[in-house]
Amino acid sequence: MSIKTTLKVAMALGGAILVAACDDTNLPGFMKNANSGERSAQTTARQGEVIERDVEAPEVFQVTEKGLWDGRPSLGGVWVAHPSAKDPERVIIRNPANGKSAVAALFRREREIPGPRLQVASEAAAELGLLAGAPAELSVTALRKQKVPVAPPPEAEPVLEDPEKISQSTLDDPIAAAEAALDRTEKSTPRVGTRPAPKPAAKPATANPVAAAAPVAAAKPEAPAPSGTLSKPFVQIGIFSVEKNAENAAESLRGIGIIPTVKPGNSNGKEFWRVVAGPATNKADLAALLKKIKGLGFVDAYAVTN
Repeated sequence: MSIKTTLKVAMALGGAILVAACDDTNLPGFMKNANSGERSAQTTARQGEVIERDVEAPEVFQVTEKGLWDGRPSLGGVWVAHPSAKDPERVIIRNPANGKSAVAALFRREREIPGPRLQVASEAAAELGLLAGAPAELSVTALRKQKVPVAPPPEAEPVLEDPEKISQSTLDDPIAAAEAALDRTEKSTPRVGTRPAPKPAAKPATANPVAAAAPVAAAKPEAPAPSGTLSKPFVQIGIFSVEKNAENAAESLRGIGIIPTVKPGNSNGKEFWRVVAGPATNKADLAALLKKIKGLGFVDAYAVTN
C-alpha cells in the first residue's frame, strides 16, 4: 500500500471516530450507556407534570350523625342534604358500620321533618348499604381538589455488562471500511475552487435605533377579557355512582335540546360520573339553563366551574 493511501486511511479513521464521538447512537454497543436514552426520555416526560387529587376539607363542612333514606327513589344521583349546608359541595360519605363510602353532592335541606337531619338519596343509600327507614350513623366531609407536582423518578445507575460474559468477536477490516468512508466523503465534499454561496446582503444600518423600535412599542395591547365572563358557567345535574344512570340523565336532557357532558371521576378508589351542561355565556343564559333543567325534575342542579 502506498504512503498516500495510508495517509488517506488514517485521516478517514480519525474523522469517523470524531463523528461517532458526537453521537452516542453511532458508538459500538460496548461503548454505550445501556440506560442513557431511556432514562433521559422518562425524566423529560415527568418534569413539570401536575396531578390533581381529592383532599378532605373538614373546615368547609363536616358532620357525623344519623342519616336516613326514606325509601323513595330520587333523582340527581348520589347526594345528601343537611340543614347546616350553605353552598352545594362535593363530599365523601362514610358508613362506619360497614366501612362503605360514596362521593356525593351536598345540598341544604330546606324542609324540617321529624327524624334525622341528614337526608340521603336512594342511590347514595345503595352505595352505603342503608336500609329504607333505618337510620344509620354517617360521617360527611367536604372534598377539595389539590394540585400536586410529580417529582421526576430517580436516575438509575448505568448498567454494565458482566466482564465474565463479554465475548470476543472478529471486527471487520478497518482499512477497507476507512477507504469506503473516504470515498463517500470525497464525493459529498465540494472540490477546491468551488465558488462559495453568496452571502446575503447586509441590511443598511438604521440612523435612529429608537425610531426603528417605535413600531413594536406602538403595537396594540391585547383585548381585555369580556366583563360578562362567568366564574361558574356550567350546570351540574348530579353525581352518579352508576354510569348507566348518568347516561340516562344525560339522555333526558338531550330530549329537551340540552347537550350534556358525562365526566368520569375517581376519589379514594370510588368511581363516579358527573353530568354537566353548558357553558353559558352570561347570567341570563345561565338562569334560563337552570330553569329548564329544574323543570325536567332535577331540582338540585346548580352552577359549577367545570
